[in-house]
Amino acid sequence: MIDRFGRSIDYLRLSVTERCTLRCTYCRVEEGICPKAQELTAGEFERIGKTCARLGIRKVRITGGEPLLRKDILEIVHRLAAVDGIEEITMTTNAQQLAGRVGALKAAGLQRLNISLDTLDPDKYREMTGGELSTVLSAIDEAIEAQLLPVKINTVIIKGTNDDEVDDLMALAKARPVEVRFIELMPVGELGQNDELRVNNDDLIAARPYLRPLPPRYAGQPARDYAVDGYKGRVGFISPLSHKFCASCNRIRVMSDGKIRPCLGSNLEVETKDALAQGDAALLETMRNAIYHKPVAHHFNTGFISLKNMSRIGG
Repeated sequence: MIDRFGRSIDYLRLSVTERCTLRCTYCRVEEGICPKAQELTAGEFERIGKTCARLGIRKVRITGGEPLLRKDILEIVHRLAAVDGIEEITMTTNAQQLAGRVGALKAAGLQRLNISLDTLDPDKYREMTGGELSTVLSAIDEAIEAQLLPVKINTVIIKGTNDDEVDDLMALAKARPVEVRFIELMPVGELGQNDELRVNNDDLIAARPYLRPLPPRYAGQPARDYAVDGYKGRVGFISPLSHKFCASCNRIRVMSDGKIRPCLGSNLEVETKDALAQGDAALLETMRNAIYHKPVAHHFNTGFISLKNMSRIGG
């Protein structure tokens, strides 16, 4: 579907839960496990997937919170993968519950994984997230072995915390077919409001002249990709502040309670609860209007403060 600014919206980020066992410093810090009372059912997610497919959505990324906390996650993946018109099903995970489950996820229809990893120091990882680094590294290797390629590794760089590990993290792509992607700290959550902690990706790229630019894999790709001689994988930089990519944004978000969030950097939300109750025609019209009225751009550079953290929005 084409929105009012001429952008083709064909990518749905679908949060299936706000719950997460980690407490990443740039996301939810002191919160406990979020309640699941407002989560939609697998059948309702399927209905949303079918409706979005009718409107031209071709790719669905399952997110959270941590999507693997859903006991019915295999059913959700299977239902969405079976939707006519959906061509790709992917998932973003912190990988703490991933070990031993990759094969089942692939059999259900999952085609690729994004794995969050902000440091290679076990103690620092525990301090930043409350989780175990070894679990993540094992899961990355399991995903590679299952051929869920390319495995994408998402790293949020925070000045004074992990900006000294950029080269070590890049080296993960030397012997592995992975894409290591560095994401600028966004002004979402308490930590993200501190501009002094933000690292400009242009500075990281300028300090590494050996990085060779690569063409994007697909239209609307947010990352600028680079090759490194001798590396099996590639390196990417996602720069929503220093290189705003709103003009080519091709995505829409649906949160775990069914609310549509047309733009990550806007507090605009559209309720689908009544439409889900009324039937597929009402849901189609609600989704169509939300996509058509997607904001022209995010407001990260204008003092924007998100009313929800990343785990609630769906990343």
